[in-house]
Amino acid sequence: MAAALTAMALLGTACGSSSSSAAAHGSSSAAPSSQKGPVTITFWSAMSGALGQTLGHLVDEFNASQDHYKVDLVYRGTYPEVLSDTIAAFKAHNAPNIAQIFDAGTATVMDSTGVYVPVHSLMKEYGYQFSTSDFIGGAASYYETAADQLDSEPFNSSTPVLYYNKTELQQAGISSPPTTWSQVATDAAQLAAHGVGCALTSSGAYVMWTDMEQYAVWNDVPYATEDNGYQGIKGVKLELDTAPFIDHWNLLGQLAQKGEYRWEGLSTSTVPLFTSGTCAMYEQSSADLTTILSGAKFPVGVTELPYDSSLPGAPQNTVVGGASLWVLAGAPKDTYAADAAFLHFMMSPQAQDYWAENTGYVPVTKAAAAQLQSQGFYATHPADEVAVKELTNKPPTPETRGIRLGYLPEIRDAEASAIAEILSGKETAAQALAQAQAQGDKILAEFAAQYGS
Repeated sequence: MAAALTAMALLGTACGSSSSSAAAHGSSSAAPSSQKGPVTITFWSAMSGALGQTLGHLVDEFNASQDHYKVDLVYRGTYPEVLSDTIAAFKAHNAPNIAQIFDAGTATVMDSTGVYVPVHSLMKEYGYQFSTSDFIGGAASYYETAADQLDSEPFNSSTPVLYYNKTELQQAGISSPPTTWSQVATDAAQLAAHGVGCALTSSGAYVMWTDMEQYAVWNDVPYATEDNGYQGIKGVKLELDTAPFIDHWNLLGQLAQKGEYRWEGLSTSTVPLFTSGTCAMYEQSSADLTTILSGAKFPVGVTELPYDSSLPGAPQNTVVGGASLWVLAGAPKDTYAADAAFLHFMMSPQAQDYWAENTGYVPVTKAAAAQLQSQGFYATHPADEVAVKELTNKPPTPETRGIRLGYLPEIRDAEASAIAEILSGKETAAQALAQAQAQGDKILAEFAAQYGS
């Protein structure tokens, strides 16, 4: 939280401090790099451990594929830390060439004039095929502008899915996982009668992502006005204090009071609640597939998120979480050709398929997804295809392109407080969500005052 706030304060200083993004990278005032040999660019990432090693393999592949450019991959910590460090470095005129910025930071960077170079214009300038239509629906829509253009390149993309303990469901007489929320409630009672106390748990740190943001788009209901912020900054209001959200959280609150739904706060990982067999079902990111499969001592099933059968548009489409790649402005002008070449490589079927096969993230381009399909990957790894099916279930509507709100991490904190009150039984869903909406609207007004033009 502190890191995100630091980034926002720095963005406020950075805004307007340089020329427009397109001009910044093409301006003759940008001095050429003085180095000899390959042009080196720096890529700041939030990937560590096995993910960092997989990303490092792709960087090594790019570096070995040609001798004109070299990418220097640098791990910079968590997503909020990468965001705050990037903006601090930009302010100090020492920014990386490319930064991996998480989904919740998209609007904050996008609305900061002069900080970045729009990727769609960069790729066009250097002659690379690059179109929003090249990317799968839920990935393209999240990062595109109101003009259907991509200012950043979608990269590590995931979406929430429902994991379930096949053994527990079968022993309780449940033949297939639930497809609707009413079926979740029915199955929870059946599991409880069988002796399974906890039927469902959700991501600890990101229940706001799974059951607020993704609930909205999957069920085709608005999360905020102005098409969830895509149509502008000023006047945007949250739409959390509405019947669909109230009904959903009333249901989860009722399940929580019976012990059938468990969430233990932002700082507690809920993965062990599922992999230990404590909870029979689990809403979590598709990116955690490998971790869950390796940690569970029982057969794991993966299926699409439940939807609200009372809502006419459900199920619609989910959108991505994760991060995209942003090109920073103000660098030596000869480094931008290297940026473009590297981004072109990273969206290639070769790179995307390697990433998807080794991480659990989805391939973000249509060509890469089609290649995995034709090679039989999804036939032998059906769990990996669930996220792709959700993201492409239907073409996005104006209300399901994504969530384009500034200061989104702060809004999520307000929601987390409301969720804790609901699940503890201290407040009704209507009371808690009304407070979260009031807090969130104040946060949005502060963002509009800072960045609105």
